[in-house]
Parts: sequence; structure tokens; C-alpha cells
Amino acid sequence: MDSAVKASVRDPNDSKKTEHLLALDGAKERLHLVKANLMEEGSFDALVNGCEGAFHTASPVLLSDTVTKAELIDPAVKGTLNVLRSCAKVRSIKRVVLTSSMAAVVYNGKPLTADVIVDETWFADPVYCEELKLWYMLSKILAEKTAWEFAKEKQIDMVTLLPGYVIGPVLPPTFSESVEMIWNQINGAQTFPNMVYRYVDVRDVALAHVQAFEVASASGRYCLVGHVVHISQALNILRQLYPTLSIPEKCEDDKPPMPKCQVSTEKATSLGINFTPFKVTLRDTVESLKEKGFLNF
Repeated sequence: MDSAVKASVRDPNDSKKTEHLLALDGAKERLHLVKANLMEEGSFDALVNGCEGAFHTASPVLLSDTVTKAELIDPAVKGTLNVLRSCAKVRSIKRVVLTSSMAAVVYNGKPLTADVIVDETWFADPVYCEELKLWYMLSKILAEKTAWEFAKEKQIDMVTLLPGYVIGPVLPPTFSESVEMIWNQINGAQTFPNMVYRYVDVRDVALAHVQAFEVASASGRYCLVGHVVHISQALNILRQLYPTLSIPEKCEDDKPPMPKCQVSTEKATSLGINFTPFKVTLRDTVESLKEKGFLNF
């Protein structure tokens, strides 16, 4: 029998946030939405009670310059602790899977040149992020660090997943900041940024969460990056796939292309993750945006 899933939402009556979930195959029988708030201690007690596994996937992803430190740090750190505190009270929980980010791995001031291989032993530097006011990165660093300390103290079996830029088919009625970056480039942008992105398909991330819980030997941290790509390479693939689209051909600066480091896939592969080909992910991202009416061509 397929397992039941209890999922937290801040407002179970907000159809914009719940409709797409309730429309999933089997949701009618197996999905139970429970009201909970990251910032309220004890809010997750009823949610995790009776569960075998807990997946803490939500933390604000706000990358604009106007976002304050507190807006990101508090929900990430206190929210993670509130979820873990609830899990610590429940004997049925066998493992907690925490969604961290590559932001908690690479932002440490080390050069990310072509000869560098980033892996799970890397940790981003909070002081470096503080100095550069990289509040989202700092929120992910502190949330993961706090989680490991608490899990160790309470002897919680925890696994953390470290996805890169997540793109692929869009499920909710709105799209994430990582998908928005692709949308911007094919929706009127005149130039492209001189940036390298560590991409991963959302379906690979979803499977990694399931595997991180179900594979008994899973432990520690897992980098989830299928492809390290300069944005110009991604746009070249999109040009081949969609020749009628207006895609920028000029970089926003005259500097040499930003170098690409490598990210080890060894640990992710040990979980049974075979990363989706990048061309497939890009195509499915665009098709999904088209289907939802965000692109017309």
C-alpha cells in the first residue's frame, strides 16, 4: 500500500497554494494538508506525530537586494529548529531529510576554476557571506549548521540534500526564482549575465529526497548538481530547441566567460540518482512554462 503523506501549509484554505497539490494522482486518498507555521514552536507536533520520516524542504528563497537579513535568517534557522524539535518528541520518526542548498557549500571565497572539484566536504563560510551581505546563502549555512548540532544532541538520524539551481517542469501556479532566471532570458532579455549555474532537475531532487529516506545506508550530506553550465551554453541549447524564440546573444559585460568548476556526483550516484540530461530539463522547463501560459510562442 502507498504511504499516506501529511504536508504542512500556512493556510489550508488558500486554494492558490493547495489546488495543484490536491490535484496530484492519489492525493484524494493519501494527502492530508495540515496547518502549520515555521515560526511557531510546537506547530509541527501534530504533523509529525505517527510519521516514519520527516522532510523539511521549505525555507524562503529571496534573492533580491532589498531583502533584509532577518527576513531570511529567522525562518530558515528558527523554522528548521521548530521542525526538528517536533521530530525529537516523536518515537516513530526514523529519519529526517533536510533540504539545504549548494549555497551552504560553495560560498567560502575559494576560487571555482575548472580544475576544482566541489564535494560534500566543502562548507560555505558564514563570515564571507556576512561581509558580502549574501543573506540567502548565510541563511542556508546557519540553518544546516544548527540542524546538525541539534540532530547530534538529540540523536536524530538526519540526511541533508544540497541542490543547486533547481529547474524543470513547474508544478504550482507560480514559478520559483531559479526558473524565473530561464524565463527572463527567453522573454525579452537583451543580454545574458556572465554567470555559471549549478543546475539540477526538480525530478532528480524529488527522487533524491525519497532515496535519502528509503536507502538505509544514506548518511551525511549529498550535493545534487547534474550540470555545471555557463548561461550562454544553456541559451545555445534553447536556440537549437526553439529557433523562433528571441534569445539574447550578447553578454552583459566584456569580461572572459566565468570559469566552471566541477561538482562531484559520486555520493548522489550512490543514492541511485542518474541526473536527467540537461537538454531534457531545459526543454521540459520551457514546455511547462508554455503550458501554464507564462510563455506564448
